[in-house]
Amino acid sequence: MCQLSFPSGKEHPMNYNFEIIGVAPIWNFFKHQQSVEQSPERGCAYLGSYDCTLDGFIKATNLVHQRPNWDWDAVVAQMVRFWLHDSDRVSVWKQELEQAKETSLVIARVANFKRLRSEFQSLFEL
Repeated sequence: MCQLSFPSGKEHPMNYNFEIIGVAPIWNFFKHQQSVEQSPERGCAYLGSYDCTLDGFIKATNLVHQRPNWDWDAVVAQMVRFWLHDSDRVSVWKQELEQAKETSLVIARVANFKRLRSEFQSLFEL
């Protein structure tokens, strides 16, 4: 089994979450990115891929709108972990994408738990 090592000083990959969340038309995904993903300081980023493959999502990390300043190596490590441990869910989304129109993408969400925690805490500060 392959072991991933993480250099000291970087955020641990478990500070990130990767989840496939659906299939959507390209235009809807583009509009979402333009309206929601305006701040590079946000806690989530969304990835769209024409293929439900690990390589497709890794390539999509370079296309994130207003790309947050995260440890993207750790994000990719979390994506690999998801692919290794959740192959049944990957298969379901592959089937969903195959049944969708050609103008659709499979969409995933990457979350930075540290940033999300800060966002949620700011909701309760007056």
